[in-house]
Amino acid sequence: MDLGLEKRGALVTGGSQGIGKEVALQLAAEGARVALTYRSEREKAREVVQEIERRGGEALALELDLGSVESAKGAVAATLARFGQIDVLVNNAVRWSERLPWEAPRFEDIPLAEWQGVIHDNIDGAFAAIQAAVPSMRARGWGRIVNIFSGVALDGVVGAGPYAAAKAALHGLTSVLARELGPHGILANVVAPGLTLTDKVSAHVSPEFVAQRGKAYPVGRLLRPEEVASTIVFLCSAANTAVTGEIVRASGGRPM
Repeated sequence: MDLGLEKRGALVTGGSQGIGKEVALQLAAEGARVALTYRSEREKAREVVQEIERRGGEALALELDLGSVESAKGAVAATLARFGQIDVLVNNAVRWSERLPWEAPRFEDIPLAEWQGVIHDNIDGAFAAIQAAVPSMRARGWGRIVNIFSGVALDGVVGAGPYAAAKAALHGLTSVLARELGPHGILANVVAPGLTLTDKVSAHVSPEFVAQRGKAYPVGRLLRPEEVASTIVFLCSAANTAVTGEIVRASGGRPM
């Protein structure tokens, strides 16, 4: 299937590792020119760029402070300066809470600073990137926006209040964007991965936990990052002409 991504300009935030890395690689494999951002993993981001270039693609790595509106706008500006257009925006970068959900205090004991930090970083960076990228999409009459969501905001996880609230807000924003931008050829969706076997996840959980948790999904296992990425790339492509304003689960099925 031709995904119609040849020579498209794409920006993937949080593209140095995990799901974002696989999205960047797959977009580039389809012929897109890809800018990917990193927060602290500069060398990992460079390795992704080098891998894309070895395969004959075009890419660049950009530093991004997710909590800074100016940093997000700067990443968009740098992408436009390099490629002349942004057709695809994937907001994958994320700020987690400072602790794992099961390590969090009771909801009434969550510090205000922790709440505000998670909300601010996860919402403001995505807002700024979208706002800066949309004019390029409007001008060309074509665009795809995918915001990475989380099943935590749908199913609830004890201790994950700030993160779940931030992701729920991102869904609300996406629903509005789908209606406002649809007449201009721009589609916007959220993708909700389940617990995915990224390197970071694998480093923090035991093989026994992975096996046990995997049994909760209809497919009987946890998905790999590249499996989630393929769903995201489809939604970013010209092959997608019908899906907008939706929550698309890419988790191997709703956990039971």
